[in-house]
Amino acid sequence: MKASHPAPPVLPHPAEARSAFAAFLVHPLPVFGLSVTPQQLIFSLAVLVCVSPLGSPPLALLLGLVVALVVGNPFLSLSRRVTSKLLQWSVIGLGFGMNAQAAVQAGREGLLFTVASISTTLVLGYFVGRWLKLNPKTTHLIASGTAICGGSAIAAVGPVLRADESQMSVALGAVFILNSIALFVFPMLGHELHMSQNQFGLWCAIAIHDTSSVVGAASHYGDQALQIATTVKLARALWIIPVALGTAFLFKTPGAKVKLPYFILGFIGAMLLNTYVPALQPLAPVAVKLAKIGLTLTLFLIGAGLSAQVLRSVGVRPFVQALLLWVVISVTSLYAILHTVS
Repeated sequence: MKASHPAPPVLPHPAEARSAFAAFLVHPLPVFGLSVTPQQLIFSLAVLVCVSPLGSPPLALLLGLVVALVVGNPFLSLSRRVTSKLLQWSVIGLGFGMNAQAAVQAGREGLLFTVASISTTLVLGYFVGRWLKLNPKTTHLIASGTAICGGSAIAAVGPVLRADESQMSVALGAVFILNSIALFVFPMLGHELHMSQNQFGLWCAIAIHDTSSVVGAASHYGDQALQIATTVKLARALWIIPVALGTAFLFKTPGAKVKLPYFILGFIGAMLLNTYVPALQPLAPVAVKLAKIGLTLTLFLIGAGLSAQVLRSVGVRPFVQALLLWVVISVTSLYAILHTVS
């Protein structure tokens, strides 16, 4: 008589498991008398971690990425509207921790690096784009984002170019991926190379795209690095104006409107108040603390705005262009800073 063996368990098909998990995430649950989905609950818990003492810029970005790719962002349209405003107010708040004389010195020291890196990146971006046979508008968007200040530059130059949504998405996606890498890699490299606070702050401002990632990486390195990086990066962001005007001329875009980064004026105003109005100085640490929390939350929202669709939209050739430009500007600026800045 043959021994009978129990039938092996039938495992659910991966597609069915994903479908069941997705259905669970959006199924309302009663929580303290409110109807909340698990997706909303996970998102809210991640936000609480970011604004708690445990939060840090790298952790916030990582949590945002996990939320976006694993459970999804239940407040995607709202978070996209809030992100840029939160970043701008956070940068203004950081101005209350700056001294005007030190900022002028840092800006003067970074001016030559800024001019050289912006012009080199734009020219190199043009030739790399032609070599890779990329669309000229996508090429210019990626080069502008790398040269100046990432997503802010792309958002300003895109309308001047009359770029369509797919071209904007490709450029923003490529820049975002490299920003995420820089936020984790740059502080490690800075410590490994024994870079001073001055050197690291300057390097961040030149070689990292977005202001959010620049400030996040620099704040992780030290307060002096944060002050230098913020000042030089915002001075660099002002180059949006001449680059956008030059774009309108080169691409023959009649009636193009240039969006000015007005929040930089708020940062300068906060810095001047902190330097020349002693009565406000006791409030400065509170403003800076809130600004750092706001920046950490900004990085979480940026990470939570990513999706698999955004990653797929980038494509190989645009990413190669962005990566080549980033590596060139990072390595050359690092070499120059280590040999000329103490």
